[in-house]
Amino acid sequence: MRVLGIDTSCDETAVAIVDDGVRIRSNIVASQTAVHEAFAGVVPELASRAHLDAFLPILERALEEASCTMDDVDAIAVTNTPGLVGALLVGLTAAKTLAWLHDKPLVAVNHVEAHLYAARLDEDGPVDPVVGLIASGGHTCLMRADGPTAIELIGSTIDDAAGEAFDKAAAMLGLGFPGGKAIDDAARDGDPTRFDFPRTLLARDSLDFSFSGLKTAVLYAAKGPNARRRAPLLADVRVEDVAASFQRAVVDVLIEKLDRAVRRERPRSVVIGGGVAANRELRARATEWASGTGVALHVPPIALCVDNAAMIAGLGYHHAVAGNVADLELDADPTPIRR
Repeated sequence: MRVLGIDTSCDETAVAIVDDGVRIRSNIVASQTAVHEAFAGVVPELASRAHLDAFLPILERALEEASCTMDDVDAIAVTNTPGLVGALLVGLTAAKTLAWLHDKPLVAVNHVEAHLYAARLDEDGPVDPVVGLIASGGHTCLMRADGPTAIELIGSTIDDAAGEAFDKAAAMLGLGFPGGKAIDDAARDGDPTRFDFPRTLLARDSLDFSFSGLKTAVLYAAKGPNARRRAPLLADVRVEDVAASFQRAVVDVLIEKLDRAVRRERPRSVVIGGGVAANRELRARATEWASGTGVALHVPPIALCVDNAAMIAGLGYHHAVAGNVADLELDADPTPIRR
């Protein structure tokens, strides 16, 4: 089964063609970084307009790279939740139009569940049951999967997502947008022990996340107690040290929560996905942690960690095979993923 996947949940316009849930024939992504970097964050209205401009050229490139036409496509999978509502509606409207015009089944896909699926695009992917840590700009959560579509949410953020904390910390430090790569690059030359930032772990057995306190601690460490975000950096503060200490604190929390989930759920495999999974320290620490647990760790290539449509098409294949097909009244649901 050949599935065309569409994702416009945030600030990347993505279209992909995937065969049988695993073979990626094309995976095209148009970044909007240049559109949003002046604002140090994603502006929803601008994101929606950029999707409108980019979609048709990206669709044409995806079909051309896959050496196929819409006649060769068997189903259309699209992200309908969660995300920015205006951005979601662009991709959803395009998908419904294509489904109606070409008489193809329409499949709704949860963007966060697709991040968990990304590791299955590798033929040597995870063995169920799986515990997945998904960390991105909009979401940080833990999931248990007993199959591609048999997914249970077991932990989520109660305030900021990890990727959002990276973006805000980078903005405070004048490192630019997107914050994840900026912090990662700056941290290479920093001392991760220079600042003892808080690790908010909540209750002893909690699998939920909280990063708002860490974000405030970074502000005060870099600019002084009760400082405003636009205040100048303190004279004796090295941005690299703040970045490295902040990154270490985030990764400590992510690894601790993942360890708790594995001890509770006893999976055969662990997956780490989402844009934050591109972080070098997280990948290195997770590899070291997994070697001591005996559980198989799967971290997708960076191109499949960030937002993309191959993961949407891949998961959409399994929904289509199971008969989980939507009608043309399918709507966008921007609601953050929570239990």
